[in-house]
Amino acid sequence: MIRFRLPILVLALALLAGCGFHLRNKIALPADLGPVRVTSSSNSYSALVTSLSRGLQAAGGTLAAQIGDEGAVAASGTRVATLRVVSERWGDLPIAVDQFGRSQEYTLRYAVVFVFKHADGTDLVPQQVVELSRDYVSQPDNATGTTTEREVLADELRREMAASILRRIDGVVRSGQVNAAP
Repeated sequence: MIRFRLPILVLALALLAGCGFHLRNKIALPADLGPVRVTSSSNSYSALVTSLSRGLQAAGGTLAAQIGDEGAVAASGTRVATLRVVSERWGDLPIAVDQFGRSQEYTLRYAVVFVFKHADGTDLVPQQVVELSRDYVSQPDNATGTTTEREVLADELRREMAASILRRIDGVVRSGQVNAAP
């Protein structure tokens, strides 16, 4: 029995080593980025802004709020890069109906337009759109739990949206497409 375990273990390790799986590295930010302010055109207390701020902090970025408010930052002469959420859009689209024409299944869509600018106003990541969607079932004759399911999906989409935006920033930085700030 022991004779068979060692070759199987070695074979399993060889297969795992050769599969190409690698853990994702920490998100890369430009070294000369400086403090970052995350803003939203629509809502300054957005859950997406909070998630993006936490993600940038985890990546080693300094948030402008950590070194003072907007007036203090400007007064100290510190230039602040800006990750701005231009717009957030939610939508429910019915994708299935029952024999009575009532919607039973929906697609919850979440689209965000964002731009990331250096402190001097040049684009680090040009304005772009990220769109995510999830399907959910809503029984028209039994609506118990439907709003809760939609809220859970909305929270999940916000977390995924923040991760997706941060991955886009990471992709631009790692690809070398970053224009160095003067």
